[in-house]
Amino acid sequence: MENRPYSQVIDRLRNAGLRPTRQRIALAKLLFDGCDRHVTAESLHGEALENTIRVSLATVYNTLHQFTDAGLLREIVVDSHRCYFDTNVDDHHHFFHEESGRLEDILQQVAQVYERETQTTIKRALALLEPVLILVLGVVIAGVIISILMAILGINELVF
Repeated sequence: MENRPYSQVIDRLRNAGLRPTRQRIALAKLLFDGCDRHVTAESLHGEALENTIRVSLATVYNTLHQFTDAGLLREIVVDSHRCYFDTNVDDHHHFFHEESGRLEDILQQVAQVYERETQTTIKRALALLEPVLILVLGVVIAGVIISILMAILGINELVF
């Protein structure tokens, strides 16, 4: 395994059919090092400038679209003036928070709701089953007591 810097990013670009230019490598490193996330061209441009990567906003836009065309990103158009690029290219849906401008995967939200609903359903089922379980346990205990008494009294068979 090679230990040269950026080798994973370079391989990822090459495997997608993209030539690993300086700008592509730098932007890919920002995008793909870490967890999946949603970026706009402007936010990625700002992040690049913060990391002393000299790149124009137009180059960021072009690179994001090239990455999308190559299957490395997924473009999410929120409205005619705003789009995001998602590093998670698997099929999933999004929530868009209009007030904050944040885009969020629905999968996380659905999983949380599902977990809450499952816990609530289990609690309700147990609440409904508790009296039945107590009754069944009582019948079992009664059967055991009757069997013990029959053995003590020497009764082999009960006739009703």
